[in-house]
Amino acid sequence: MEWSDVRIFLAVARSGTLGGAARLLQLSHPTIGRRLRALEQAVGHTLFQRTADGLVPTDEGAGIIALAEQMEEGALAMARRLDGRQETLQGRLRISSADWFGAYVLPTIIADYTRSYPHVDVEVLTGTRLFNLAQREADVAFRIVPFEGPDVVQRRLVRLPYGVYVAEGSPDPVLGDGAGFRLIMHDTSTGVFPDIAWLKASFPNARPLLSTNNRNVQARMCLRGIGIAVLPRVVGNQVHGLRRLQLTDEPPSRDIWMGYHRDLRRLNRLRAFIAIVNEHVEALQA
Repeated sequence: MEWSDVRIFLAVARSGTLGGAARLLQLSHPTIGRRLRALEQAVGHTLFQRTADGLVPTDEGAGIIALAEQMEEGALAMARRLDGRQETLQGRLRISSADWFGAYVLPTIIADYTRSYPHVDVEVLTGTRLFNLAQREADVAFRIVPFEGPDVVQRRLVRLPYGVYVAEGSPDPVLGDGAGFRLIMHDTSTGVFPDIAWLKASFPNARPLLSTNNRNVQARMCLRGIGIAVLPRVVGNQVHGLRRLQLTDEPPSRDIWMGYHRDLRRLNRLRAFIAIVNEHVEALQA
């Protein structure tokens, strides 16, 4: 049984359609269908049944998913281990972070990195999804929460200060009141955000108006005078037209964690990137 066919089997099982598997693996729809039929013929079993909801594993298919995932983990571990021993500073470096970190923190770091190592292709993936380091969805990731799993090398990179912002020309809200103002909130369905809890408690008479899971959107809405926003200072201080309030009580800061899979600890292009990140850490705390 070839690993490439098992990889297709897992992609179909996870996506539920041939088209979805094709997108995951960046192969054509006919190729996925042909390779799946060849696998079923080779093992002598029908592995999926077609339903109104898509392709669902048969009993035989469901029975080998765990074994297929073991093969996948072995193949990924081999790739990570071999990649981690590469000596040349070339190839691809995939970085994962929150949207605001990718927009306001990473550009200066990546600019320095690409000037020093022009043969490395950098890919930045931003959003709320936590990319899987074990499956090599990212080589290095930045998060506001610690990483889970014993195979991740991680450390608290920096503690970022947050600030309260309004549009330039807007009056100052009264701390402990906030009457007459509106609040730009963060969607808290994906986790705990101490800065948002602080914002509501500090301006109890302000009316919550807008909720979004994107700090960049919050900054732009604040810039338009829609309301008060609490933002990482590295974001708010870079948006021309925002003014940070000078308060006797400031919102809580947040830790930024950096992590990568331990099998990549000898990957020179990753080590070089981390070295440049460390050079920029002090500026992030301003």
